Amino acid sequence: MTERILITNATAFLGGAPVSGRGVLISDGVIAAIGESTAIAALPEAADATGIDAAGGLLHASFADAHVHTVFGGVELGRLELSDSASGEETLTRIAEYAAAHDGDWVLGGGWSMAHFPGGAPTREALDAACPDLPVFLINADHHGAWANSRAFEIAGIDANTPDPADGRFERHADGTPSGTMHEGAQELFSHVLPPTTIDECRAGLLRGQAVLHGYGVTAWQEAILGEYAGYPDVTAAYTAEMAAGIDADVSGALWVTRSLSDPDSPIDADAVVADFERRRAAAAAHGFRADTAKIMVDGVAENLTAAMNEPYVGGCDCAGGTVDRGLAYFSAEDLQALVPKLNARGFHAHFHAIGDRAARYALDAVAAVPERDRAGVRNHIAHLQVVDPVDIPRFAELGVTANCQALWAVLEEQMVELTLPILGEERAGWQYPFGSLLRSGAELAFGSDWSVSTPDPWQALHVAVNRRAPGEADSEPLLPAEALPLAVALDGYTRGSHELLGTPGAGRFEVGAFADLALADRDPFAAPESEIWRTRNVLTLRRGRVVADRRDS
Repeated sequence: MTERILITNATAFLGGAPVSGRGVLISDGVIAAIGESTAIAALPEAADATGIDAAGGLLHASFADAHVHTVFGGVELGRLELSDSASGEETLTRIAEYAAAHDGDWVLGGGWSMAHFPGGAPTREALDAACPDLPVFLINADHHGAWANSRAFEIAGIDANTPDPADGRFERHADGTPSGTMHEGAQELFSHVLPPTTIDECRAGLLRGQAVLHGYGVTAWQEAILGEYAGYPDVTAAYTAEMAAGIDADVSGALWVTRSLSDPDSPIDADAVVADFERRRAAAAAHGFRADTAKIMVDGVAENLTAAMNEPYVGGCDCAGGTVDRGLAYFSAEDLQALVPKLNARGFHAHFHAIGDRAARYALDAVAAVPERDRAGVRNHIAHLQVVDPVDIPRFAELGVTANCQALWAVLEEQMVELTLPILGEERAGWQYPFGSLLRSGAELAFGSDWSVSTPDPWQALHVAVNRRAPGEADSEPLLPAEALPLAVALDGYTRGSHELLGTPGAGRFEVGAFADLALADRDPFAAPESEIWRTRNVLTLRRGRVVADRRDS
């Protein structure tokens, strides 16, 4: 039996200026007709359709999240979650309250903000006061660092004599004792004692995460790490199991390229990496899960001095044998130029994490090493792009590299002002999140949230992309307003651009013949001041013409 849905009174975003008073007829999961609302409602095929009144809200192609950790986000919803704490004091109070009510052997969770603690580095002593008995291990908001109490350090056997790993470091007291905060690979030194996150927990987290993303109008995403990371197992098994159970989204995953700094003197074995990825891709495909992308984390993050910079940080430290003054590049330029051409030749897309300008250049140089015939068949992209040297901006379009934007971060918020700007210096501070420059240079734009690092709500990120101010802070100073994007461009990037980057079949387009993967907002943000974009709420999500989230009455 043919299933039909008739949507009327919509303001339709078809790629340019939105058009009001539109109707849409959906038949068996495909968009069958778009036009003036009363005319579409009068079609004979619409007679038995289920009706939805859009009430003037913006109807558009569904969002696709091009860089997200859905499983991590879903799992962390079931643990101590600190991302909405307003201060260090509130963070510690919530930890103490959670620990007092907790009946497990460890206190796990995260989301705490570096900006809430002096120097971005809370101490184990503060955590001991909040939870003196149970071991505590809490990942920070960006997942590039963690905070542990004395009991956890004791169980892990980490003390003043424990050296920093090659791909990270511990903050330390004057006597060399780890002070409580650690960065990057130092987190992994706790992995042997932390309670393992099971695949069953990951499966439950995936389903929770899917519900969250559906609620925000997201019907497709890329899981940004398939591999052991920060205490999590490889979550591929969670996806393959749920694919069999009928996960209701277009999903793909990025296979984690293990950092080479575990053995700095040994070059990466590119052939072995590619062979392993081909095996894993085939195994996932047998369950209907696409694992056709390689995730390459080129560097860390700026605020802890691990983003790879071309020039030294301002007032940076010499914390790791003289390397931290320019940050940490987890792969050499030579390694990447050996690996990426082999990946592309075998049909793997490269998904780079690059925060610093040196990391972005390493990624672009690696793609430049790929023969043009092999680049043409893949969708390489660089995520985050906090600091990009202006001379590298035109190379994105020249090399066919998509800018995978996490736009929510492009604001002068507390962590940026207190921890990042002082160590970047004035010139590099002016190179941050250059979305407008990338657009003007001809680069393709896609968008992702990096949830659970930040909210998965696309409308919050779209607000920042347009305003370069945090949501709700209309009078604050914008971050580099020349890099702002028009709303239509940003929305097109978070819908069509991201769907195309992820290779979502038949989606990302609001046109007759396309899959009816659609999202309905509670208003038309084009008709209101740009400073109000953040107030927009997704209220209805359809995938293949079926309602998967409905908040119209909430």
